[in-house]
Amino acid sequence: MSRIGKYPVEIPAGVDVAIAGGILTARGKLGEMRLPLSPHVTTTVDDGRVSVVPIGTAAQARMMWGTTRSLVAAMVKGVSTGYSKTLEITGTGYRASVQGSNLVMNLGYSHDVVYPIPAGIKITTPRPTAITVEGVDKQRVGQVALDIRNFRAPEPYKGKGVRYDNEVIRRKEGKKK
Repeated sequence: MSRIGKYPVEIPAGVDVAIAGGILTARGKLGEMRLPLSPHVTTTVDDGRVSVVPIGTAAQARMMWGTTRSLVAAMVKGVSTGYSKTLEITGTGYRASVQGSNLVMNLGYSHDVVYPIPAGIKITTPRPTAITVEGVDKQRVGQVALDIRNFRAPEPYKGKGVRYDNEVIRRKEGKKK
């Protein structure tokens, strides 16, 4: 039995959720998202709640029960409040700036790293050493933040690189004489 799937998703004010043709659509002040529903679960919208119920007791139905409920909850939160991730840049001379539709980063390489900002994602640099990634889709925001981090992941000796704002880098001791 799914511990996540049995709880209905509350629909906040200002969000409209509809199901048509096997596709769940959520509209809010930040945008619109669509989710193709699995044939292994039944999804209903009533009284300001979205309920997901498995069809039968097959393993696939039980797996999709909690997954579908989590995806619906992420969509509802995304169109109402959105998602954001903050990255910190550590290192002498390391910095980032948004130039047009590109994120330009100086990460210690012989060249600047230019990252084109994907559609539906907003990237800002409140400081030269901070990057904020915002968007409606939780998965895309996390993937873009990971792509930026992977240009120069933090190293364990001095901690130089791009890291999440809440990430703790385990430091190693340097060479001994």
